[in-house]
Amino acid sequence: MRLFLSVLLVTLALCCYEANAKVCPARMAELRSFYLDTEEMYNLLLLMFAPPREAAEAMVKVKKCVGHMSLEDRKRAYNTLNDVKNMCDQ
Repeated sequence: MRLFLSVLLVTLALCCYEANAKVCPARMAELRSFYLDTEEMYNLLLLMFAPPREAAEAMVKVKKCVGHMSLEDRKRAYNTLNDVKNMCDQ
């Protein structure tokens, strides 16, 4: 059994050494909505993921704080995250 486990681990290490760093498109849509959409639109988007009620309420509270930022600052923050995503996708 030990030999089998060792061979399995070595095989996985050799065959699966590349990691996939691509960001899920749904996550990017959620981030765009978080920074640029209204609270109502963001809340509707959150419902697609069916999060626990407490988690959804916490995200909406954070969204309210982000809503106090100017639109230009929110666009700048989203564009920075988008640039990081593009670097990871290459």
